[in-house]
Amino acid sequence: MDIKNLNEITPFTTKDGSEIRELLAHRNSAIQKQSLAEARLPVGGSTQEHYHVRTEEIYYITHGTGRIRIDGKMREVNVGDAIAILPGQKHKLWNTGKETLRLLCCCAPAYEHEDTVITEN
Repeated sequence: MDIKNLNEITPFTTKDGSEIRELLAHRNSAIQKQSLAEARLPVGGSTQEHYHVRTEEIYYITHGTGRIRIDGKMREVNVGDAIAILPGQKHKLWNTGKETLRLLCCCAPAYEHEDTVITEN
């Protein structure tokens, strides 16, 4: 049985610059084909625009407000929003609110630095 608590997970920085706490993935559990992590962006922060070659993602906003751009289309995002990001879709997320933007990120297959391609300098 694998049960992980968010408050006990050591964060790391992904290739796009977001801080994540990987709750379940092949690195820390029996899960092999996907991953679940919480990502955090500070007030005024953003990720670098990027895409994933193989991975599809679901972002689910749990705290704060932001703006996301996916393949050139911009949208405001708020608590309760679920965002689908397909492999190859360029995306960037900004924290536009007054608190840390927090979101759950589900990746299939699991997040890997090598699958992330940065598209802005």
